[in-house]
Amino acid sequence: MIMSKSDVMQAAWFDKFGPANDVLTLGEIAKPRAAAGEVLIRMKTTGVNPSDVKKRAGAFPDLLDGGSVVPHSDGAGVIESVGEGVSSQRIGERVWVYQAQFARRFGSAAQYLAIDASRAALLPENTSFEVGACLGIPMMTSHRCVFSDGPVEGMTVLITGGAGRVGYYAIQWARQAGARVIATASNDTDKSACESIGADLVVNHRQENWAEAVMSFTRGEKVDRVIDVEFGANLSEVLKLIGTGGTIATYSSTRVKEPKLPFLQMMYLNLSLHLVIVYAMPEVAKQAAITDINAKLANDEFQHRIAHVLDFEDIARSHELIEQGGFRGCVVVRIE
Repeated sequence: MIMSKSDVMQAAWFDKFGPANDVLTLGEIAKPRAAAGEVLIRMKTTGVNPSDVKKRAGAFPDLLDGGSVVPHSDGAGVIESVGEGVSSQRIGERVWVYQAQFARRFGSAAQYLAIDASRAALLPENTSFEVGACLGIPMMTSHRCVFSDGPVEGMTVLITGGAGRVGYYAIQWARQAGARVIATASNDTDKSACESIGADLVVNHRQENWAEAVMSFTRGEKVDRVIDVEFGANLSEVLKLIGTGGTIATYSSTRVKEPKLPFLQMMYLNLSLHLVIVYAMPEVAKQAAITDINAKLANDEFQHRIAHVLDFEDIARSHELIEQGGFRGCVVVRIE
């Protein structure tokens, strides 16, 4: 069957695992339609996150069992049509999307995306589509990490890797919610970035016994919450400075993939440990994050870091950039 131009779209996909330049294909596939409860979005941008790159490289061996995969969870665009049960008033809305390629094959790296209407959040007019592609994983993760145990006003919050994608937003959430914020960074440039958005203290996590600098600053007062980018590698230092009844919210442990927990020490501190990933967040937490994110966007209250913006034909390069690292900020691909 020959499809007309209106029935196809440009998309990126992979049908085998491997290096981005070897397995990512850019070409035409069938254009989706909005099913019941869905919206059809004409995508303007797609965001590239470490989880997207790991999937393409083969981190989930059964991912391709159902066929080829259009990657990426985050992105932004404009609603073109709606399925049954969705108000037609949503047509024309600027939206940002999250969780596009989770438990399904078709993500945001395409001209069109059909997705559950609840996964398409209103993008304020003052917010660019490039920023919209940075919100799903980085900003929702940071929101959950900071607020998983309730308000932080009057608390001391430690954020490791404060210049990273999640940490940069976490500093702003915590600071604007009334917390004293301590961050870690590995160089002067990242230190300045953390300070510019409200960190009260920035220590170098590559120095030995960096917890001592934190305790010196707080005059011996322990911190209430920790948002951690390297749980296994940082745990020994974190346990030196977290108070009884404190919370550790972590979203990554890349350097020490299977950390050993000092159970008795953590138990006697009555610690709460939250392992955070957007896909598994309770729906109420997702909706709370969306509400708070859009309020911040509408009032221009947050700063955003976009390190690279690439054209669609350079999508393989976007994956390579994530793998190479060495920069701070989001990687965004313009679809049109």
